[in-house]
Amino acid sequence: MKKTISAFLVLCLSIVFISCQAWSPAGKPTPITSRQCLPSFPDQNGWYGGDGAYSICLDEKRTLWLFGDTFASPQEGRKDRIGMDVILGTTLAVSVCLPDGTFSIEYFLKKKGEKFVSSFDADEWLWPQDPFIAGGVLYIPLLSVQALTGNPAPFNFRVAGHKIARISDFSARDPHLWPVEYLDWTDFIAPEIEALAPASIVHGGYAYFFSLLRHGTDGAGGRGNILTRISINAMNQPDGRFEYLGRDGRWNKKLIPGDARIIFPDGVSELSVRYHAEDGLWLAVYLSPAGRGEKLLFSTSKTLEGPWSAPVPFDKTIGEVDPGSPLYDADTFCYAGKEHQQFSSGRDLVVTYVCNSVGAPDHPQSFLRQNLFLYRPQVLIIRH
Repeated sequence: MKKTISAFLVLCLSIVFISCQAWSPAGKPTPITSRQCLPSFPDQNGWYGGDGAYSICLDEKRTLWLFGDTFASPQEGRKDRIGMDVILGTTLAVSVCLPDGTFSIEYFLKKKGEKFVSSFDADEWLWPQDPFIAGGVLYIPLLSVQALTGNPAPFNFRVAGHKIARISDFSARDPHLWPVEYLDWTDFIAPEIEALAPASIVHGGYAYFFSLLRHGTDGAGGRGNILTRISINAMNQPDGRFEYLGRDGRWNKKLIPGDARIIFPDGVSELSVRYHAEDGLWLAVYLSPAGRGEKLLFSTSKTLEGPWSAPVPFDKTIGEVDPGSPLYDADTFCYAGKEHQQFSSGRDLVVTYVCNSVGAPDHPQSFLRQNLFLYRPQVLIIRH
Protein backbone atom coordinates (compact mmCIF):
# COMPACT_ATOMS: atom_id res chain seq x y z
CA MET A 1 0.00 0.00 0.00
CA LYS A 2 1.16 3.56 0.25
CA LYS A 3 4.01 4.69 2.46
CA THR A 4 5.35 8.00 3.62
CA ILE A 5 8.53 9.15 1.92
CA SER A 6 11.00 8.10 -0.92
CA ALA A 7 12.87 8.12 -4.35
CA PHE A 8 15.89 8.64 -6.71
CA LEU A 9 16.24 9.84 -10.31
CA VAL A 10 17.55 7.93 -13.36
CA LEU A 11 17.66 9.75 -16.71
CA CYS A 12 18.10 8.74 -20.33
CA LEU A 13 18.30 11.34 -23.10
CA SER A 14 18.01 11.94 -26.83
CA ILE A 15 14.79 10.21 -27.90
CA VAL A 16 11.84 11.42 -29.90
CA PHE A 17 8.47 10.72 -28.32
CA ILE A 18 4.86 11.89 -28.13
CA SER A 19 4.03 14.62 -25.64
CA CYS A 20 0.44 15.47 -24.66
CA GLN A 21 -1.76 14.77 -27.65
CA ALA A 22 -3.79 17.53 -29.23
CA TRP A 23 -7.02 16.50 -30.94
CA SER A 24 -7.48 17.63 -34.52
CA PRO A 25 -10.86 18.93 -35.74
CA ALA A 26 -11.43 15.49 -37.27
CA GLY A 27 -11.13 13.97 -33.80
CA LYS A 28 -7.88 12.08 -34.45
CA PRO A 29 -4.87 12.42 -32.16
CA THR A 30 -2.08 14.61 -33.47
CA PRO A 31 1.27 13.84 -31.83
CA ILE A 32 3.29 16.71 -30.45
CA THR A 33 6.86 15.49 -30.80
CA SER A 34 9.92 16.83 -29.05
CA ARG A 35 13.53 15.75 -28.60
CA GLN A 36 14.93 15.12 -25.14
CA CYS A 37 11.72 16.11 -23.34
CA LEU A 38 12.09 13.45 -20.70
CA PRO A 39 10.56 13.98 -17.25
CA SER A 40 12.85 14.93 -14.37
CA PHE A 41 12.09 16.12 -10.86
CA PRO A 42 14.60 18.68 -9.58
CA ASP A 43 14.45 20.33 -6.17
CA GLN A 44 12.88 23.75 -6.72
CA ASN A 45 9.89 25.90 -5.75
CA GLY A 46 10.26 24.52 -2.20
CA TRP A 47 9.71 20.90 -3.31
CA TYR A 48 12.24 18.31 -2.07
CA GLY A 49 10.69 15.00 -3.02
CA GLY A 50 7.34 13.22 -3.11
CA ASP A 51 5.94 9.87 -4.13
CA GLY A 52 3.05 8.73 -6.33
CA ALA A 53 3.91 10.71 -9.48
CA TYR A 54 0.63 10.22 -11.31
CA SER A 55 0.36 12.30 -14.49
CA ILE A 56 -2.34 13.34 -16.95
CA CYS A 57 -2.40 15.54 -20.04
CA LEU A 58 -4.54 18.61 -19.44
CA ASP A 59 -4.26 19.85 -23.04
CA GLU A 60 -1.82 19.74 -25.93
CA LYS A 61 0.88 21.44 -23.85
CA ARG A 62 0.43 20.83 -20.13
CA THR A 63 0.83 17.69 -18.04
CA LEU A 64 -0.43 17.68 -14.46
CA TRP A 65 1.64 15.73 -11.91
CA LEU A 66 0.30 14.59 -8.54
CA PHE A 67 2.55 13.59 -5.64
CA GLY A 68 1.76 12.04 -2.28
CA ASP A 69 3.27 13.11 1.04
CA THR A 70 5.93 15.67 0.12
CA PHE A 71 9.07 17.14 1.69
CA ALA A 72 9.04 20.93 1.51
CA SER A 73 11.26 23.80 2.63
CA PRO A 74 11.38 27.53 1.86
CA GLN A 75 15.18 27.26 1.84
CA GLU A 76 16.68 26.78 -1.62
CA GLY A 77 19.67 24.54 -2.22
CA ARG A 78 19.12 22.11 0.64
CA LYS A 79 21.47 19.10 0.61
CA ASP A 80 19.41 16.99 3.02
CA ARG A 81 15.93 16.86 4.59
CA ILE A 82 16.98 17.06 8.25
CA GLY A 83 14.35 19.07 10.10
CA MET A 84 12.33 19.53 6.91
CA ASP A 85 8.52 19.66 6.94
CA VAL A 86 6.45 16.87 5.39
CA ILE A 87 3.20 17.83 3.68
CA LEU A 88 0.73 15.05 4.48
CA GLY A 89 -1.57 14.74 1.48
CA THR A 90 -1.18 15.82 -2.13
CA THR A 91 1.03 18.31 -3.94
CA LEU A 92 0.82 19.37 -7.58
CA ALA A 93 3.11 20.32 -10.44
CA VAL A 94 2.61 21.20 -14.09
CA SER A 95 5.12 20.38 -16.83
CA VAL A 96 5.51 21.44 -20.44
CA CYS A 97 7.88 20.56 -23.27
CA LEU A 98 9.62 23.77 -24.31
CA PRO A 99 10.22 24.57 -28.02
CA ASP A 100 13.86 23.49 -27.73
CA GLY A 101 12.77 20.09 -26.40
CA THR A 102 13.56 20.77 -22.75
CA PHE A 103 11.29 19.29 -20.09
CA SER A 104 10.19 22.05 -17.72
CA ILE A 105 8.28 21.46 -14.49
CA GLU A 106 6.87 23.92 -11.95
CA TYR A 107 5.77 22.75 -8.51
CA PHE A 108 2.83 24.53 -6.94
CA LEU A 109 3.03 24.26 -3.15
CA LYS A 110 0.17 25.59 -1.08
CA LYS A 111 0.63 27.50 2.16
CA LYS A 112 -1.70 28.27 5.05
CA GLY A 113 0.01 31.12 6.85
CA GLU A 114 3.66 30.06 7.06
CA LYS A 115 2.89 26.34 6.94
CA PHE A 116 2.94 24.17 3.80
CA VAL A 117 -0.35 22.28 3.40
CA SER A 118 -1.92 19.75 1.05
CA SER A 119 -3.36 20.99 -2.24
CA PHE A 120 -6.65 19.25 -1.46
CA ASP A 121 -8.51 19.90 1.79
CA ALA A 122 -5.72 20.91 4.16
CA ASP A 123 -7.74 19.60 7.13
CA GLU A 124 -7.79 16.03 5.79
CA TRP A 125 -5.05 13.56 4.80
CA LEU A 126 -5.81 12.83 1.13
CA TRP A 127 -3.53 10.80 -1.13
CA PRO A 128 -3.83 11.07 -4.95
CA GLN A 129 -4.71 8.21 -7.25
CA ASP A 130 -4.92 7.96 -11.05
CA PRO A 131 -6.70 11.05 -12.47
CA PHE A 132 -8.90 10.99 -15.56
CA ILE A 133 -10.85 13.37 -17.78
CA ALA A 134 -14.43 12.63 -18.81
CA GLY A 135 -16.73 15.03 -20.64
CA GLY A 136 -14.16 17.79 -20.33
CA VAL A 137 -14.12 17.47 -16.53
CA LEU A 138 -11.01 16.50 -14.56
CA TYR A 139 -11.56 13.90 -11.85
CA ILE A 140 -8.87 13.19 -9.25
CA PRO A 141 -9.59 10.16 -7.02
CA LEU A 142 -8.30 10.65 -3.47
CA LEU A 143 -7.76 8.21 -0.61
CA SER A 144 -8.82 9.55 2.77
CA VAL A 145 -6.15 8.37 5.22
CA GLN A 146 -6.09 8.20 9.01
CA ALA A 147 -3.00 7.87 11.18
CA LEU A 148 -2.60 4.77 13.35
CA THR A 149 -0.91 5.35 16.67
CA GLY A 150 1.34 2.55 17.82
CA ASN A 151 2.19 1.31 14.33
CA PRO A 152 5.78 1.84 13.16
CA ALA A 153 6.41 4.33 10.34
CA PRO A 154 6.06 4.33 7.40
CA PHE A 155 3.01 2.00 7.68
CA ASN A 156 1.24 3.89 10.46
CA PHE A 157 -1.97 4.64 8.55
CA ARG A 158 -5.23 3.15 7.31
CA VAL A 159 -7.52 4.05 4.42
CA ALA A 160 -10.74 5.49 5.84
CA GLY A 161 -12.60 6.67 2.74
CA HIS A 162 -12.71 7.58 -0.93
CA LYS A 163 -13.21 11.07 -2.33
CA ILE A 164 -13.10 12.62 -5.79
CA ALA A 165 -11.89 16.12 -6.62
CA ARG A 166 -14.12 17.23 -9.51
CA ILE A 167 -12.64 20.12 -11.50
CA SER A 168 -14.71 21.52 -14.36
CA ASP A 169 -12.30 24.34 -15.26
CA PHE A 170 -8.57 23.63 -15.16
CA SER A 171 -7.48 26.41 -17.52
CA ALA A 172 -5.70 28.61 -14.94
CA ARG A 173 -1.91 28.34 -14.82
CA ASP A 174 -1.92 27.81 -11.04
CA PRO A 175 -3.84 24.63 -10.09
CA HIS A 176 -4.80 26.19 -6.77
CA LEU A 177 -7.01 28.62 -8.71
CA TRP A 178 -9.08 25.75 -10.14
CA PRO A 179 -12.57 25.45 -8.63
CA VAL A 180 -12.80 22.09 -6.82
CA GLU A 181 -15.96 20.20 -5.90
CA TYR A 182 -15.46 17.20 -3.60
CA LEU A 183 -17.53 14.07 -4.13
CA ASP A 184 -17.54 11.60 -1.23
CA TRP A 185 -17.90 8.07 -2.62
CA THR A 186 -17.02 6.26 0.62
CA ASP A 187 -20.51 4.91 1.31
CA PHE A 188 -21.13 3.89 -2.32
CA ILE A 189 -18.08 1.65 -2.77
CA ALA A 190 -17.89 -1.91 -1.42
CA PRO A 191 -16.08 -1.83 1.95
CA GLU A 192 -13.61 -4.49 0.76
CA ILE A 193 -12.18 -1.97 -1.72
CA GLU A 194 -9.11 -0.54 -0.03
CA ALA A 195 -8.05 1.68 -2.94
CA LEU A 196 -10.54 2.53 -5.67
CA ALA A 197 -8.31 3.94 -8.39
CA PRO A 198 -4.72 2.60 -8.50
CA ALA A 199 -5.31 2.91 -12.28
CA SER A 200 -8.20 4.68 -14.02
CA ILE A 201 -9.44 4.41 -17.62
CA VAL A 202 -12.29 6.13 -19.46
CA HIS A 203 -13.65 3.75 -22.08
CA GLY A 204 -16.99 3.12 -23.76
CA GLY A 205 -19.00 5.50 -21.58
CA TYR A 206 -17.58 4.16 -18.30
CA ALA A 207 -14.85 5.03 -15.86
CA TYR A 208 -12.98 1.81 -15.08
CA PHE A 209 -10.80 1.34 -12.00
CA PHE A 210 -8.28 -1.42 -11.25
CA SER A 211 -9.24 -1.37 -7.60
CA LEU A 212 -7.23 -2.90 -4.76
CA LEU A 213 -9.33 -5.55 -3.01
CA ARG A 214 -8.43 -6.66 0.49
CA HIS A 215 -10.80 -8.75 2.59
CA GLY A 216 -10.72 -11.07 5.57
CA THR A 217 -8.96 -10.48 8.86
CA ASP A 218 -6.24 -7.88 8.25
CA GLY A 219 -6.55 -8.63 4.54
CA ALA A 220 -5.52 -12.26 5.06
CA GLY A 221 -8.61 -13.55 3.25
CA GLY A 222 -7.51 -12.21 -0.12
CA ARG A 223 -5.76 -9.42 -1.95
CA GLY A 224 -5.53 -8.41 -5.58
CA ASN A 225 -6.64 -5.86 -8.17
CA ILE A 226 -10.17 -6.24 -9.46
CA LEU A 227 -12.09 -4.29 -12.09
CA THR A 228 -14.67 -1.74 -10.93
CA ARG A 229 -16.67 0.57 -13.16
CA ILE A 230 -19.29 3.31 -13.09
CA SER A 231 -21.12 5.06 -15.91
CA ILE A 232 -19.74 8.51 -16.68
CA ASN A 233 -23.32 9.81 -16.43
CA ALA A 234 -23.68 8.47 -12.87
CA MET A 235 -20.61 9.93 -11.20
CA ASN A 236 -22.49 12.77 -9.51
CA GLN A 237 -25.11 10.30 -8.20
CA PRO A 238 -23.17 7.07 -7.69
CA ASP A 239 -25.49 5.32 -5.21
CA GLY A 240 -26.07 1.80 -6.52
CA ARG A 241 -24.24 2.52 -9.77
CA PHE A 242 -20.88 0.86 -9.17
CA GLU A 243 -20.33 -2.53 -10.81
CA TYR A 244 -17.73 -5.22 -10.12
CA LEU A 245 -16.45 -7.80 -12.58
CA GLY A 246 -17.08 -11.36 -11.49
CA ARG A 247 -15.16 -14.53 -12.26
CA ASP A 248 -17.78 -15.46 -14.85
CA GLY A 249 -17.20 -12.19 -16.76
CA ARG A 250 -20.49 -10.63 -15.67
CA TRP A 251 -20.79 -7.22 -14.08
CA ASN A 252 -22.45 -7.27 -10.66
CA LYS A 253 -23.96 -4.49 -8.56
CA LYS A 254 -22.81 -6.20 -5.37
CA LEU A 255 -19.23 -7.17 -4.70
CA ILE A 256 -18.79 -10.72 -3.44
CA PRO A 257 -15.03 -10.82 -2.80
CA GLY A 258 -14.66 -14.57 -3.32
CA ASP A 259 -16.41 -14.34 -6.70
CA ALA A 260 -14.57 -11.26 -8.02
CA ARG A 261 -12.24 -11.71 -10.98
CA ILE A 262 -8.71 -11.03 -9.76
CA ILE A 263 -6.94 -9.22 -12.60
CA PHE A 264 -3.56 -8.78 -10.90
CA PRO A 265 -2.97 -11.12 -7.94
CA ASP A 266 0.05 -9.10 -6.77
CA GLY A 267 -2.41 -6.57 -5.38
CA VAL A 268 -0.73 -3.20 -5.99
CA SER A 269 -1.87 0.23 -4.84
CA GLU A 270 -0.38 2.04 -7.85
CA LEU A 271 0.01 1.05 -11.50
CA SER A 272 -0.83 2.22 -15.02
CA VAL A 273 -3.13 0.66 -17.60
CA ARG A 274 -3.01 2.31 -21.03
CA TYR A 275 -4.11 1.33 -24.53
CA HIS A 276 -1.36 0.90 -27.14
CA ALA A 277 -3.04 1.18 -30.52
CA GLU A 278 0.01 -0.03 -32.45
CA ASP A 279 -0.34 -3.41 -30.76
CA GLY A 280 -4.11 -3.38 -30.28
CA LEU A 281 -3.48 -4.16 -26.59
CA TRP A 282 -3.98 -2.74 -23.14
CA LEU A 283 -0.67 -2.58 -21.30
CA ALA A 284 -0.38 -2.68 -17.52
CA VAL A 285 2.88 -1.61 -15.85
CA TYR A 286 3.61 -1.94 -12.15
CA LEU A 287 6.33 -2.67 -9.64
CA SER A 288 6.11 -6.06 -7.99
CA PRO A 289 5.71 -5.86 -4.20
CA ALA A 290 7.88 -9.00 -3.92
CA GLY A 291 11.54 -8.52 -3.05
CA ARG A 292 10.86 -4.98 -1.79
CA GLY A 293 10.03 -3.88 -5.34
CA GLU A 294 12.89 -5.43 -7.26
CA LYS A 295 11.08 -5.96 -10.58
CA LEU A 296 9.05 -3.88 -13.01
CA LEU A 297 6.31 -6.08 -14.46
CA PHE A 298 4.06 -5.77 -17.47
CA SER A 299 0.92 -7.58 -18.57
CA THR A 300 -1.25 -7.22 -21.68
CA SER A 301 -4.83 -7.89 -22.76
CA LYS A 302 -7.05 -7.23 -25.75
CA THR A 303 -9.85 -6.10 -23.45
CA LEU A 304 -9.98 -4.49 -20.02
CA GLU A 305 -11.87 -7.51 -18.69
CA GLY A 306 -9.13 -9.88 -19.83
CA PRO A 307 -7.84 -12.47 -19.99
CA TRP A 308 -4.60 -10.73 -19.04
CA SER A 309 -1.24 -12.29 -19.79
CA ALA A 310 0.90 -13.56 -16.94
CA PRO A 311 3.10 -10.73 -15.59
CA VAL A 312 6.54 -10.62 -17.22
CA PRO A 313 9.48 -8.63 -15.81
CA PHE A 314 11.14 -5.88 -17.80
CA ASP A 315 14.87 -6.33 -18.24
CA LYS A 316 15.76 -3.51 -15.86
CA THR A 317 17.35 -3.64 -12.43
CA ILE A 318 15.99 -1.52 -9.58
CA GLY A 319 19.29 -0.39 -8.11
CA GLU A 320 17.98 0.78 -4.75
CA VAL A 321 17.03 -2.79 -3.75
CA ASP A 322 19.93 -4.53 -5.53
CA PRO A 323 22.66 -5.46 -2.99
CA GLY A 324 25.25 -5.05 -5.74
CA SER A 325 24.31 -1.40 -6.37
CA PRO A 326 25.90 1.61 -4.64
CA LEU A 327 22.33 2.91 -4.12
CA TYR A 328 21.38 -0.09 -2.00
CA ASP A 329 20.33 0.12 1.63
CA ALA A 330 18.83 -2.77 3.59
CA ASP A 331 15.86 -0.65 4.71
CA THR A 332 14.88 0.55 1.23
CA PHE A 333 11.76 -0.60 -0.63
CA CYS A 334 10.35 0.58 -3.97
CA TYR A 335 6.83 0.95 -5.36
CA ALA A 336 4.57 3.18 -7.50
CA GLY A 337 5.70 1.83 -10.88
CA LYS A 338 3.71 3.24 -13.79
CA GLU A 339 3.95 4.28 -17.44
CA HIS A 340 3.52 7.89 -18.59
CA GLN A 341 2.24 7.27 -22.10
CA GLN A 342 2.34 10.90 -23.23
CA PHE A 343 6.15 10.70 -23.07
CA SER A 344 6.49 7.22 -24.59
CA SER A 345 7.30 6.60 -28.24
CA GLY A 346 7.10 3.46 -30.35
CA ARG A 347 8.60 0.57 -28.42
CA ASP A 348 10.11 2.87 -25.77
CA LEU A 349 8.05 3.33 -22.61
CA VAL A 350 8.70 6.10 -20.11
CA VAL A 351 8.17 4.68 -16.62
CA THR A 352 8.57 6.08 -13.11
CA TYR A 353 8.88 4.49 -9.70
CA VAL A 354 9.68 5.66 -6.18
CA CYS A 355 11.74 4.25 -3.30
CA ASN A 356 11.24 4.73 0.42
CA SER A 357 12.86 3.53 3.65
CA VAL A 358 11.51 1.72 6.70
CA GLY A 359 14.48 2.90 8.76
CA ALA A 360 12.75 5.35 11.17
CA PRO A 361 11.93 7.89 8.42
CA ASP A 362 10.87 10.57 10.92
CA HIS A 363 14.16 10.42 12.82
CA PRO A 364 16.21 13.57 12.02
CA GLN A 365 19.27 11.51 11.14
CA SER A 366 17.45 8.79 9.17
CA PHE A 367 18.82 7.49 5.87
CA LEU A 368 15.80 9.00 4.13
CA ARG A 369 16.36 12.49 5.51
CA GLN A 370 20.09 12.44 4.87
CA ASN A 371 19.84 11.28 1.24
CA LEU A 372 17.94 13.38 -1.29
CA PHE A 373 18.18 10.65 -3.94
CA LEU A 374 15.43 8.74 -2.10
CA TYR A 375 11.73 9.62 -2.16
CA ARG A 376 11.83 11.12 -5.60
CA PRO A 377 10.31 9.71 -8.82
CA GLN A 378 12.86 7.79 -10.85
CA VAL A 379 12.57 7.82 -14.62
CA LEU A 380 13.38 4.84 -16.81
CA ILE A 381 13.07 4.22 -20.55
CA ILE A 382 11.95 0.63 -21.14
CA ARG A 383 11.97 -1.11 -24.52
CA HIS A 384 8.96 -3.43 -24.84
